[in-house]
Amino acid sequence: MNNEGVAIFAAHCLQGRHMELDFLLQELQRDGFIDVDDAESCRRSAQIKRRTPLPPLALIGALKLENRQVLGEVISLEALTSWVAAKSGLPYHHIDPLKLEVHAITGLNLPLAYLERFNIMPIKVTNERVVMATAEPFVDEWVKELSQVLKKKIERVIVNPVDIQRYRQEFFALAESVKGASDGRSSTSQISDFEQLVTLGRAGHLDASDQHIVHIVDWLLQYAFDQRASDIHLEPRRESANIRFRIDGVLHYIYQIPQNVMNAVTSRIKVLGRMDVAEKRRPQDGRLKTVTPHGEEVELRLSTMPTTFGEKLVMRIFDPEALKKSFQELGFSDEELKTWRGMVERPHGIILVTGPTGSGKTTTLYSTLKHLARPELNVCTVEDPIEIVDPKLNQMQVQPVIGVTFASGVRTLLRQDPDIIMVGEIRDLETAEIAVQASLTGHLVLSTLHTNDSATAITRLLDLGVSDFLIQATLLGVTAQRLIRTLCPFCKKPGPIDEKGWHLLTTPWKIKQPENIYHAVGCSECRHTGYLGRSAIFEIVLVTSELSELITSSVNLEALRRQSIKDGMRPLRLSGANAVVAGLTTPEEVFKVAPPPRNLGSWQN
Repeated sequence: MNNEGVAIFAAHCLQGRHMELDFLLQELQRDGFIDVDDAESCRRSAQIKRRTPLPPLALIGALKLENRQVLGEVISLEALTSWVAAKSGLPYHHIDPLKLEVHAITGLNLPLAYLERFNIMPIKVTNERVVMATAEPFVDEWVKELSQVLKKKIERVIVNPVDIQRYRQEFFALAESVKGASDGRSSTSQISDFEQLVTLGRAGHLDASDQHIVHIVDWLLQYAFDQRASDIHLEPRRESANIRFRIDGVLHYIYQIPQNVMNAVTSRIKVLGRMDVAEKRRPQDGRLKTVTPHGEEVELRLSTMPTTFGEKLVMRIFDPEALKKSFQELGFSDEELKTWRGMVERPHGIILVTGPTGSGKTTTLYSTLKHLARPELNVCTVEDPIEIVDPKLNQMQVQPVIGVTFASGVRTLLRQDPDIIMVGEIRDLETAEIAVQASLTGHLVLSTLHTNDSATAITRLLDLGVSDFLIQATLLGVTAQRLIRTLCPFCKKPGPIDEKGWHLLTTPWKIKQPENIYHAVGCSECRHTGYLGRSAIFEIVLVTSELSELITSSVNLEALRRQSIKDGMRPLRLSGANAVVAGLTTPEEVFKVAPPPRNLGSWQN
């Protein structure tokens, strides 16, 4: 960047002018990022898009012009924004919406029209200062005015104009809806809570069909989809209520709204989920389906729970891409995939998938059913609830209120001429015994069980009361799994591995320590966490004849584990170590989800 270019930017700044397309193109040419043909292409594009004009920076960024200084690199909008920041002498900033203190920035009560006029947006508020995002470094007439109104120092940072427009509209329009819903009404919950705090002379009822409430719910769902959330938590508190999203397994604080508004939002969602709006004293389950702007249908499972300050609502979002995932995309290695396919392609028997809630069991089972479902086969499921609806499957919902349980559901499916049966969960002896009988009569049965590892699933079946000889005759294999955060492909970097950490990760297995592994760094793509998305690690036990002989009423768990290792089972911690070597994750992530072996001696090869 030459001194002449900086001087020209400084002169532009003194004039207080908006950045125009021609000015930006001239400066990009002067700095060698584009050539004459690129500039002319931008001007032609601007003529075509006159009816829907874009900010000049956004227009240039949208064309993805080749960077004439770096072979094979395109000029992105973020790169342009960073360039403008450097030329103008202001800090560059990338907005991470999950790190915005939305309640604080909207609490400044700045009119949306005023912010739109100067294309600015507050992004941080402290006792002494307000950090304002702007895409126009030379227009600063508003700075002195705002400083006087807010009685705080104003600091400017350069942010790309598309992000400013998007998040300003989202959060400030949301704040107006929350304010509109709250005006003239009590901030105290009208739901009976354990504190029984009553404010006399004030009403707190909000209609769930109120236009403001509808807008808040629509925003909530859309924002969750945009941020790749897997769960939405609506949590009532004494004076206000919190909204949190779970993203890549980690909960993030999103927004805070008045408690009475939260009550109405919860009621609105319960209406959509066909739940009993009047019943607030007992837990309820429901579901709803919506469509993203991209046209994808998304299933949400709803669950309410009465708490001290009102109803807590959790919405689990089921990835519409779950049924489209291949086995490799789930995280299976080549060796694990060979073992897994060998099990699920058998004509009859029982296969169990184990792991805690949220470990990806549902996705694994649905992807497997998708692989198995063919026109000549009848694939049936009994679930509580039906989590992902698929037209290739015959799916039944468990409804205990009218007597439809897992056990009665499987009995019904057996009269429906099935080839493959998926039981959502084996919870009791009756369901386990019927699943065993189904496999004995020539059906392939897939189900889940809540245990810590694969070997424990076998002892769990014995604890439920299933006879050892029936387990020997029907159980094909057990898969335990966990989800780990995967490294961001945009910023991960190789580096030396900590010898002590590698020893902890691989003990007691003798695995050669690699010279380098990939480490989490952090960039705007991954919100500076270093991780983007999740993948599964697996522990697959194939029931061989040798292992089957160990399944007795007086089974020795350590003996089961030793034999599983001999038969080729790779424990969760070892599977995680291989993921580290492959550059998919870090040792820290594996430590979080895969506990070390309890008895190191039993795991020795």
